[in-house]
Amino acid sequence: MKFSARSLFANALSGHKNWPEQFPNKEPKKEYDAIIVGAGGHGLGAAYYLASKYGMTNIAVVEKGWLGGGNTGRNTTIIRSNYLFDESAGIYDHAVDLWDGLSQELNYNVMFSKRGVLMLAHNVHDVQSFTRHVHANRLNGVDNVWLTPEECQKKVPILDISPNRRYPVMGGAFQQRAGVARHDSVAWGYARAASKLGVDIIQNCKVIGIRRGADGAVEGVETEKGFIGAKKIGVSAAGNTSVVMEMAGLRFPLESYPLQALVSEPVKPIVPCVIMSNAVHAYISQSDKGELVIGAGTDQYTSYSQRGALHLVEHNIMAICEIFPVFKRMRMLRNWGGIVDVTPDRSPILGKTPVKGLYVNCGWGTGGFKATPGAGHLLAYTIAKDEPHPINAPFNLDRFVGGRLIDEAAAAAVAH
Repeated sequence: MKFSARSLFANALSGHKNWPEQFPNKEPKKEYDAIIVGAGGHGLGAAYYLASKYGMTNIAVVEKGWLGGGNTGRNTTIIRSNYLFDESAGIYDHAVDLWDGLSQELNYNVMFSKRGVLMLAHNVHDVQSFTRHVHANRLNGVDNVWLTPEECQKKVPILDISPNRRYPVMGGAFQQRAGVARHDSVAWGYARAASKLGVDIIQNCKVIGIRRGADGAVEGVETEKGFIGAKKIGVSAAGNTSVVMEMAGLRFPLESYPLQALVSEPVKPIVPCVIMSNAVHAYISQSDKGELVIGAGTDQYTSYSQRGALHLVEHNIMAICEIFPVFKRMRMLRNWGGIVDVTPDRSPILGKTPVKGLYVNCGWGTGGFKATPGAGHLLAYTIAKDEPHPINAPFNLDRFVGGRLIDEAAAAAVAH
């Protein structure tokens, strides 16, 4: 079934008051082969791959709100895989590979644009860190090149490379395969494709408990619409994972933080790629509608609030205006916040849990959107095979006991 550009855009913008016809607010069945908790990009992706690759079509995706209404609808669209450690480069590059053909596979335009990501170096430490990233990435088969200040300006003509700037540009690392995609279209694409394969997407159905049998294995979930049975449950509920895990008697090493971003009024094309700065912790790109998409780091305190601290947005805007004085007269159109789960090493947890039949995908911090297809595929593999894929095997829960951390917090420059 082909969709026009207008219907694609309308579906992508549909909220909880305007349900698309292909996703009716259906009642759940009594028993499924597997349940996915969370109808964001990761959860819907897992359901789609369970059905399309592993033949498990008797699947329910249970969502407390509306599909794509959580962090999937509140991200800043960036996709990249230029992470330092082998494990991180492997899992994010797997996602980039899947992003590349996703629109064709789903027959749904996710608007993936490989315009590239440029990470600016402003001091000697930045230069040393980013050149280390470039060499590590190339050893792992991940594209990344070092650019001189003049080459950076050629990529981004509005960039001021004069040496007397407060944050002088001393070069940059550039990944061409990186880029941006429409922030919530991946959820709609996966939802439609999974639904066509027989997956039930049950919205407005909050999980309030996880039922376990005498042997400790999961038997299903208690919801506001009643009990739903399944021998396998995958939890992919960003910002709420620790709450859901407590229902099964598990404590997880997660903290939840607000993460803020904003967009400007729309202007003609002026930012040709994603530009990131570690020294001032700011990044900027331009949407297809012309808005400047600007993001900050996580707030300094734990919270489930999606408002966040105002001073963080102010600092972020000041940093952008310092690097790009041409934007000083731009006006902010809107800002928003999401809630991210953060682990001690800022790397995800994706695999089995100590409870039989219970699987988890969480802790992506600020890297969740870029990992969407990869996380969905790897969670589906783990559920179907009852064992992790080699790519996500290092991201298990046991690493926090043994101390074998994948510490991208300090390694990956700006964490977005």
